[in-house]
Amino acid sequence: MYLRTETIPAKKLIGKHIKTSFANDKTVELWRSFMPRRKEILNNLSTDLLSLQAYDKSFFENFNPQTEFEKWALVEVSDFDNIPESMETFTLPEGLYAIFLHKNATSTPEKTFSYIYGTWIPNSEYELDDRPHFEVLGEKYKNNDVSSEEEIWIPVRVRV
Repeated sequence: MYLRTETIPAKKLIGKHIKTSFANDKTVELWRSFMPRRKEILNNLSTDLLSLQAYDKSFFENFNPQTEFEKWALVEVSDFDNIPESMETFTLPEGLYAIFLHKNATSTPEKTFSYIYGTWIPNSEYELDDRPHFEVLGEKYKNNDVSSEEEIWIPVRVRV
């Protein structure tokens, strides 16, 4: 499940976002509005899609499934010169990430995230950092398929 840690440079992203919560999940609505229009983004750096969550700083300290956060559907781009109508830019800050492989993507995410936040982080040399979390939906991602795979990128910093 755990793959590696990696420091990434800042990334330029274009896509759409929605306010959602775990209790009132609007992820399907977001992706339904984004996917038919993703080809309008002309300066993609890859075919990977990013599903990104931007949480408030205290989100995990005072976890409540009703608390809203921003959920983004994005692609990485070379520049912000051509932004399709009703899409937005997002700059992912540089930083260190712990990367995990999640298989069977849509049916068991709670087990994977429970392992990451409840077992791996507390027993590692890292703690959560206050930056966006994201999943890379690459060539092995197949929505609602048991053979699907995605990478989960969790922002971390060395524990002090």
